[in-house]
Amino acid sequence: MKIIIAGAGKVGSTLTKVLSADGHDITLIDSKKEALNAACQLYDVMGLEGNCATLDALSQAGAAEADLLIAVTNADEVNLLCCVTARQLNPAIHTIVRIRNAEYTAQMLEMREVFGLSLIVNPERSAALEIERLLRYPGFLTREVFARGRLELVEFKLKKDSPLAGLKLKDISSVLKTKVLICAVMRGSSITLPGGDYELKTDDRIYMTAPSHELGKILRELGVITRKVKRVILGGGGLISVHLGQMLEKDGIKVQIIDQDRARCEELARLLPSATICCGDITDLSTLEREGLSSCDAFVALTGMDELNIIMSLYANSQKVPIVITKQGHIEELQDIIGELSLGSVISPKQLCSDIVVRYVRSMRDTDGESALTVQTVAGGQVQACEFAIGPASLHKNTPLSELKIRPGVLISAIFHEGQVMIANGSSVYQEGDSVIVISTETKNIQRFSDIFA
Repeated sequence: MKIIIAGAGKVGSTLTKVLSADGHDITLIDSKKEALNAACQLYDVMGLEGNCATLDALSQAGAAEADLLIAVTNADEVNLLCCVTARQLNPAIHTIVRIRNAEYTAQMLEMREVFGLSLIVNPERSAALEIERLLRYPGFLTREVFARGRLELVEFKLKKDSPLAGLKLKDISSVLKTKVLICAVMRGSSITLPGGDYELKTDDRIYMTAPSHELGKILRELGVITRKVKRVILGGGGLISVHLGQMLEKDGIKVQIIDQDRARCEELARLLPSATICCGDITDLSTLEREGLSSCDAFVALTGMDELNIIMSLYANSQKVPIVITKQGHIEELQDIIGELSLGSVISPKQLCSDIVVRYVRSMRDTDGESALTVQTVAGGQVQACEFAIGPASLHKNTPLSELKIRPGVLISAIFHEGQVMIANGSSVYQEGDSVIVISTETKNIQRFSDIFA
């Protein structure tokens, strides 16, 4: 497909990387020459310097013949105008718009058809939703949902006293007392899709598929004692903090936000009347002590600086805060570093946004039901998890998995059959009407179900 991406920032560059790798014809527009040239050279795509909201720029980019426009500049208003202008040039074009301002959210959803918007994405709101899920079910570093909420891909780190340390994968189910599948292990910065004889070690980051209703039992068997979150401190008063604060207030959780910008604090007090807003320096230990960091249930580092978020999360961890969550904007570039640090759960708004857009793009050219229903990335983008619906044309139905020739670096982890989740093994089969969860490493370009086979 011919796709125009307006904005060469974090999200735009991530989408350019993924969608160009999927074989799409990409044209990238940005008014900043340096950022544009860097992305075009890195991903070998066409670039156009200019204002993406103008008829002239969009015409030069080929909007009249394009299949899709993705507007992800830093300005909501520019993104919206860009989509409306593109629709004027090409009424059939699909448009995806990034809207970040929390005050626009409800309005955009109501006026979506008026502006002809195919999809509205909000990285900050997506990040807030993910953080809220982690706070509701503490104990796992990440949680991705599949099979209509009945299956989850969870991440946790093996501590020294974990009952799984030193154990081979084939013996895991007997310890956890439920059927699970360890589908990926990150050791240091390297990722492995392990076999049954793989031995787990302390500090491994484990990615496990398990039925959602078994997660509580798994945590108990791992020796992880969870308690209900009652008070959360948010470091930084940006857009994620606003969305998250509103969600947590509805959950009855006490929210404290620390930000050093007085004008922003006044705005936060207006947007979050039930929250406690502290105007202070998050790096000032006396401020953190005064706000009761060491006695809170969770700390979420949400400043606009990755390095500061890392430092504050490390400090919160040293103060024995039970749950620590760290926002990172450059998670792929820093994966080798942050993978070794005690940062708790790491959230990447741009990666969450990219997953939503990629899922939509793949569905656009799904003419035979082969494209993924759900696409999620974990391990700093090194592992992809996809859910595929099995249709009439799907290959190898009713064939035991042990007889299939599946590409290296690809694993079928679970099958959703007639409302029931089955963790996959060699004797498992899938049938028409089922959905299949596939795990693959970043080196495998899995867009369609048929791509998993050798």
